[in-house]
Amino acid sequence: MSRARERTTVRAYGVLVESEHVLLVRSSNPEHVPPLWWLPGGGIEFGETPHETLLREFREETGLDIREPELLGVTSDLRRRPNGDRLHTVRIIYRVARDGGVLRHEAHGTTDRAQWFPLLEIVDLNLAAFAREALEGLYAK
Repeated sequence: MSRARERTTVRAYGVLVESEHVLLVRSSNPEHVPPLWWLPGGGIEFGETPHETLLREFREETGLDIREPELLGVTSDLRRRPNGDRLHTVRIIYRVARDGGVLRHEAHGTTDRAQWFPLLEIVDLNLAAFAREALEGLYAK
């Protein structure tokens, strides 16, 4: 019998809001029904700073370049995978501004669509908990 493994990942995500719309990306995992949306961003690669990760992941998932990252907060959660492994995820959340690029969808990644949503309509989305908390925290201030 194999023993469950434990792993920690650190990720960086960005909140981009323009004209009362927020940019979100959709999970490419077909098991997410309805589709799951979250903030653009992802895992920090070895030797990368969170800022570098944020710039790279934002460009990969949305086609947009960003600037002026402002730390909004850090979240942490634990979950158990179906195989019994435990995953601890630390997420660094930034507010960002657009710095060019053309909106496009990621191909062959963890996301398959980038889309603007009116802030008033995200209440009805299947939105990842960390993204919902980040957006609620941003507008609760």
